[in-house]
Amino acid sequence: MATTKAGGTAKNLRDSNPKYLGIKRANGQNVDVGQIIVRQRGTKILPGKNIGVGSDYTLFARVAGVVRFRTKRKTNFDGRSKRRSIVEILEN
Repeated sequence: MATTKAGGTAKNLRDSNPKYLGIKRANGQNVDVGQIIVRQRGTKILPGKNIGVGSDYTLFARVAGVVRFRTKRKTNFDGRSKRRSIVEILEN
């Protein structure tokens, strides 16, 4: 006979690895070609001039230059307007 009852297994003890999302280069910083500027899920920050978009919506520099963040008023399909952040690279 067992000295303790069967305890079973806990189903919520596992945790996923962190994904390290967010802004990697600040406004006014110099970047080289291919450097990652933003890691994100979906297009929370839109790509502007000289910015490439990866398959996981990562924004990266297509040219060397200075990072610039700005906002723009975008109109949705239902007519409502919304402010969206845009990142672009200004060439030196």
